[in-house]
Amino acid sequence: MLVSFAALLASGGALVACGTQGISVSKSSPYYRGAVLFRDHCSGCHTLSAVGAEGSATSIKDRVRTNGPNFDIRKENVEQVLYAIRNGGFSGAIMPENIVVGEDAQDIAKFLAAYSGRQSQHVPSVNITLTTK
Repeated sequence: MLVSFAALLASGGALVACGTQGISVSKSSPYYRGAVLFRDHCSGCHTLSAVGAEGSATSIKDRVRTNGPNFDIRKENVEQVLYAIRNGGFSGAIMPENIVVGEDAQDIAKFLAAYSGRQSQHVPSVNITLTTK
């Protein structure tokens, strides 16, 4: 019984530790407030290394309904973020509408626009000219 209780405590500690790497945005940055707000309101469902958030699924077999997009890979702009905040994401199925509002929403949107997509793969493009002969 004592061993299983200790194991339960250890697993609970592991859950609490998930995503605790901290915010890597400088406190003097204009995006710091948005980073803190993102960590406090969004990190449970989204991944973003800049705030130590690991809320997205890492494997399709481990995915749950509340796993949101991984913003290390997915690039967003301010307008897209504000739309998602107001409307509960793009599908409206899981994310609460207006999870933050006003200046808080603006600060998260600016932060996410600046820090999202930093780990996305950049595939080189090739210009192709089509002839109409």
